[in-house]
Amino acid sequence: MKIITIKDKKFSLSIESEEIQKAVNEVGQAINRDLAGQNPIFICVLNGAFMFAGDLMKVVDIPCEITFIKLSSYEGLYTTGTVKEVMGLNESVVGRNVVVVEDIVDTGNTMEKIIKSLEAKGAASIKVATFLQKPAAMKRDIKVDYVAMKIPNEFIVGYGLDYDSYGRNLKDIYTVVED
Repeated sequence: MKIITIKDKKFSLSIESEEIQKAVNEVGQAINRDLAGQNPIFICVLNGAFMFAGDLMKVVDIPCEITFIKLSSYEGLYTTGTVKEVMGLNESVVGRNVVVVEDIVDTGNTMEKIIKSLEAKGAASIKVATFLQKPAAMKRDIKVDYVAMKIPNEFIVGYGLDYDSYGRNLKDIYTVVED
């Protein structure tokens, strides 16, 4: 079992890059089928979803646009429970079919805020594509349309996800090892 250290924590390899790419490809193909002819705008939630969005856009072959927003809700290993907008949406979504691209949906707090904001801004439809979902952590009643992988309610890093800003560059996913 491969173990790495990031700052003061140890993490063990849990999902290899080949498995990640296979799951991302499946989500991209589903989006191609479901949204053909709809010219969607993808909204990537930074920082965590940048790798997922980049790989997803290599698979999505329908006419579309992509833009970015940045929100914050984590400090260290834990969610703060408060979602803070760091960089807002610059494009109009009025009458548009929107796909929110997220790295992970756990409690659903962040996604609920994003969906309500997009509804208020006049989006015609809103779909959610997430790389990871933690069903056991869900606290909000939101629909996640595309899930690459479901995982246990454990803290992970890699493939865009971080621990205190470190580990985003890892091509694999690692799970924190409890001391």
